[in-house]
Amino acid sequence: MDSSVTTVLAGLDGIRTSVEDLYKDLHAHPELGLQEHRTAGKVAQALRGFGYDVTEGIGTTGVIGVLTRGSGPTVMLRADMDALPVKEDTGLPYASTVTATGRDGVEQPVMHACGHDVHVACLVGFAQLMARSTDAWQGTVVVLFQPSEENGDGAQAMIADGLTSKAPQPDVVLAQHVLPYPAGYVGTRAGSFLSAADSLRVTLHGRGAHGSAPQAAVDPVIMAAMSVIRLQTVVSRELSATTPAVLTVGSIQSGTGPNVIPDRAVLQLNVRTYDAAVRKQVLAAIERIVRAEAQGANAPKEPEFERLSAFPPTINDQEATDTVARAFAACFGDDAHTAELQTASEDMSVIPHAFGAPFTYWCIGGTSPDLYASAQKKGTVSQDIPVNHSPAFAPVMQPTLDTGIKALTASALAWLAPSSR
Repeated sequence: MDSSVTTVLAGLDGIRTSVEDLYKDLHAHPELGLQEHRTAGKVAQALRGFGYDVTEGIGTTGVIGVLTRGSGPTVMLRADMDALPVKEDTGLPYASTVTATGRDGVEQPVMHACGHDVHVACLVGFAQLMARSTDAWQGTVVVLFQPSEENGDGAQAMIADGLTSKAPQPDVVLAQHVLPYPAGYVGTRAGSFLSAADSLRVTLHGRGAHGSAPQAAVDPVIMAAMSVIRLQTVVSRELSATTPAVLTVGSIQSGTGPNVIPDRAVLQLNVRTYDAAVRKQVLAAIERIVRAEAQGANAPKEPEFERLSAFPPTINDQEATDTVARAFAACFGDDAHTAELQTASEDMSVIPHAFGAPFTYWCIGGTSPDLYASAQKKGTVSQDIPVNHSPAFAPVMQPTLDTGIKALTASALAWLAPSSR
């Protein structure tokens, strides 16, 4: 392991308790996207205490901290801050009991069901270690805390609010995410890593009537049902078996009673793809199939298609990923792996694309190693290990937090350590 990494991480024992306390506090006080005022305030206060030049309120609640130690590369490291409208069911003593009003105006329970509290705590811990060990590195550290990743609009909000003029131009952008692998695991992957994601709302129009007189109706429930069945053939019959893609209909809403044929049905769909051409093909197939079902039913009005959100694919830079993979091999040994292709999605890549900078994004494990090993032995990992967005998702604090801080440190110092130049 590089001597600079050893020097910086020598301070980890001294900050571990404060990082754990911050993590528990964030977990107990989650905030929805673009509402992360408390989280952002705590982050900004901590960074100022470490000696960073801090800018708040970028894209509503985004925060950046800048620390420069002489000339050298500029490394930007990003963490997302927002939580999810999920009711927590972890049994943790610091479990969330928070509720908040969502963008739809509905009061709902909120929890950190995707580990963004881990990301924030680790990046704050990293920032503190780097501020305490400025003799071990040279260049500029930019720590960026992004709002509203779950809605897919937080990174763009920061860009629209002038991020590229408020932060130094980075030579590389780095980020990580906790996933349900064993805690202590780190995984890198060059090229395609996370999928693009498109969420759609489709409204099918029919003609309402009494349930006893279906001949007077154009039944949108039938149109919706047939559309759902046909849509499942897009991946299975229109794409090669070696082309990864996912198409999910997550919501069907129509009608209010058993004896009333409604006048509309609403589908909500999610599509995951890794290739621009495949993305275009699948989205076109959705529209073709739904329009054909409406035409076949003699619908009185064409279906309506609304894009709810769109996440870009995360395609890691080869050189940057190779650099981080070497740093992880030196730091973590056998716990450093090549990660699998993931069907999850992120908006993080919007930030490096806006700067024209290379980036790499990796994953760390957050599951109890003993629990994971037991489930793996029984062949029940998918049943026994809570995944991101589950009400039961609860990364173990250690070694998850230590691993995240070490990964951020080793990766950043691959550019900032004197030996790297």
